[in-house]
Amino acid sequence: MSKVIGIDLGTTNSCVAVVEGGKPVVITNAEGERTTPSVVAFTKDGERLVGGAAKRQLATNSGRTVSSIKRHMGSDYRVHIDGKDLTPQEISAMILTKIRRDAESYLGEPVTEAVITVPAYFDDSQRKATQDAGRIAGLNVLRIINEPTAAAVAYGLDNEAPQKILVYDLGGGTFDVSIIEIEDGTFTVLATGGDTRLGGDDFDQRIVEYAVAEFKKSDRIDLSRDPAAMGRLKEEAEKAKKELSSALSAQLNLPFIAVGKDGPHHLDLTISRPQFEMMTGDLLARTVAPVQNALRDAGISASQLGKVLLVGGSTRMPAVERQVKELLGCEPSHSLNPDECVAMGAAVQGGLLQGGGKLAGASGAAAQGLVLMDVTPLTLSIETLGGVATPLITRNSMIPTRKSQIFTTARPMQTSVEINVLQGERHFARDNKSLGKFKLNGIRASFSSKPQIEVTFDIDVNGVVKVSAKDLGTGREQNITITGSTNLSENEIQRAMADAAAYEAEDSRRKERLDLHNQAEVLAYKVDEALSKCKKELDKEEKNRIKADVANLRRCLRKDKPEKMNETEEANLRQAKSQLEASANHLMVLYASEQSENGSDGTI
Repeated sequence: MSKVIGIDLGTTNSCVAVVEGGKPVVITNAEGERTTPSVVAFTKDGERLVGGAAKRQLATNSGRTVSSIKRHMGSDYRVHIDGKDLTPQEISAMILTKIRRDAESYLGEPVTEAVITVPAYFDDSQRKATQDAGRIAGLNVLRIINEPTAAAVAYGLDNEAPQKILVYDLGGGTFDVSIIEIEDGTFTVLATGGDTRLGGDDFDQRIVEYAVAEFKKSDRIDLSRDPAAMGRLKEEAEKAKKELSSALSAQLNLPFIAVGKDGPHHLDLTISRPQFEMMTGDLLARTVAPVQNALRDAGISASQLGKVLLVGGSTRMPAVERQVKELLGCEPSHSLNPDECVAMGAAVQGGLLQGGGKLAGASGAAAQGLVLMDVTPLTLSIETLGGVATPLITRNSMIPTRKSQIFTTARPMQTSVEINVLQGERHFARDNKSLGKFKLNGIRASFSSKPQIEVTFDIDVNGVVKVSAKDLGTGREQNITITGSTNLSENEIQRAMADAAAYEAEDSRRKERLDLHNQAEVLAYKVDEALSKCKKELDKEEKNRIKADVANLRRCLRKDKPEKMNETEEANLRQAKSQLEASANHLMVLYASEQSENGSDGTI
């Protein structure tokens, strides 16, 4: 049975983990890093780059590089590349595909199943979009779980004492807060809140805006009109923000950032930590209300919290820790790695699903079985007469859950009714998000009596909504899984899966060609070396034949971008390589024998 991986699909960085020996382990990517930038780029010659390679060329290819796509999940946003409109799901799937392949390399086996985390405050369409992204990437998404809940699970593995904890999760693009009770291996979410449009990206942007304004004042050039300059500036702003977490000032130094009539211009600015905290104070203030609301909804005070966990890379900013301390009156815990704990918790959930609720190889409560009891972050309603949003399931209700309510038609003799499904906390339908609409037809019409229509909301363990409406008079029923206008249809998912498979096949072909080129280069080098060591043991004819075959192989090597070789070039290179391997076989045997006598295996 293949292992279930846990994925933290982040706004700026993603992380993947797996359970080994009863403990979650972070999987390093192909570049040897423990997190992967959530960046996708498309080069002008058709190559697709994901992760670090994509991020590194952002400044020179900003118009064809996509970052922070998570902020657009569940929306109708599109990325226009080479005449194609790519959805956020498809871009996210490219990131997930790289993560899956890195996990397969690490585990040495195919990976087909995953648990993926989402911000606790993600709505239904955003959760469904994340599931679709997993499917497109070739993953069976066993469970969607909330990021703070995953972090709490990672913490609870080694901290089994009964307690209530608050998870403060400020990531690259989203903010979440959850209050969770841990007792006897059961993790019960008491309340959750957040802001899906607040994260480290916004703090970076403030530095960018400051630098643009200062440069405009000093050099009279507007950098915001130059995409390449803005790409460089965004990278530098992120570095400066990170530097300010440990230093009292940071330098923004970008030579040749612009060219004016008088020649090249350079950007050189110093930002102090107090300056940075002043320009981002309002962003940090936006985290206060969700924390206070979560405490109120959970029915507890800050003094009843056993621990406060800081999750997400943005919590490394000193101002964050200071504000949490002032707000809650306690020292936040640093026991978890804020970049990795969410993926580790997701991996634990994957291990539990695979082990029937128990974690194989674990000790303590995890060996006996862990239970996760999460909540829905937003109220679910339907639109009723007068445009009112009538709640059926209120926010912070335990999931999975099911709730029914009976309604009637607005007018006599009405034979159909449109059900508008809403998510949000406002009193009127127009102020909430419409998840989707559907019609119930064939209602029995009558002047003397009003029809009874039973509307049922069903939220599964992933937080995904199903709705049904039933005419109790006729028994006629309409069932739907909510798929709003921003979600993909089954046909669109299938098409995206086919495109993703084609991309992956092309990526594999590129790697094959690159490997072939590298093997051929190494072979030519080794044969040259063998010739220089063993030339006295070969006759002239054999030596000349080998030299000719080495020269022929080198002629077949491309000077640049070997992964771009066409089929004819590849066939010629394979033939030349095979020819040299055959003609130099005797030489290489002699060379290996000589190396063995000298106590070396001839490898480097």
